[in-house]
Amino acid sequence: MRFSIKKLFIGLFTIGIITNTLKAQISPPGLGDTNAAFWTAFGIKYQLDPTGKTQALSYIATGRKSSPANNNPLSQQAIFVLNHEVYHSFTPHHQYSYAISYRRQPKYESNSPYKKEGVEQEFRVYGRYCYTFNLGKRWKLKNTARQEFRKFFSPDFRNTEEDFQLRTRFKSQLIYNISAKNNQKLTLSTEALFSISHLNESGSHWNSFGYREMRIATYYIFTIPHSPFTVDVGYMNDLIRDSKSIHQGGVHYLAADIIWNIPDKKN
Repeated sequence: MRFSIKKLFIGLFTIGIITNTLKAQISPPGLGDTNAAFWTAFGIKYQLDPTGKTQALSYIATGRKSSPANNNPLSQQAIFVLNHEVYHSFTPHHQYSYAISYRRQPKYESNSPYKKEGVEQEFRVYGRYCYTFNLGKRWKLKNTARQEFRKFFSPDFRNTEEDFQLRTRFKSQLIYNISAKNNQKLTLSTEALFSISHLNESGSHWNSFGYREMRIATYYIFTIPHSPFTVDVGYMNDLIRDSKSIHQGGVHYLAADIIWNIPDKKN
């Protein structure tokens, strides 16, 4: 299984290291070793300068997941997210961004009836750099490198077993412009995640830096006619290294997001 995943990752990466020119798309976070999950978000995208080169996306989101006993993606509350990100496109092909995020995740017992036993809080800051290739009139290819710092707390802001984490992500996304009508697009992406964590358990120490998971996603994106709203509907498969779910094809996500694009006042 590991060998086939490695070959798939190399193949997709060869197609092109991409992320997309669709700055508004909101991808699901990883929700751990489960069977299925559902993610939904509402975001507001707006310009921060008259040229439109600097924009921001703020969103609120929630996720649910199945319990170990079923495949119902709505079975358990999984995450609550507040996120704010600023993007700056300094050339037509180059873009960087920086963000801050707050996340709150319930923890459940590992044995039936899988009751909630606690909550973990996370504060995250990250930055990313993107480069976009134009591949003709309908295709685009965008490469993204993203570096994160993640700090974890208990509900009363005390230390957790995992103190903090440094995580590096490389994402590739291929974008096909289906039609100018309603700005319809189709995307295919692959993302590899590598991390190292500082742990509080068994004495303070670091674990080893390494590959942790790969996420493969496809999205259909369109603008609601005669409105400032963009809708993203998609599917993601999360392949987590050394997990139970990887032997069943990974964790399966359904996602639906809506973005309110606030126009420039001059327009």
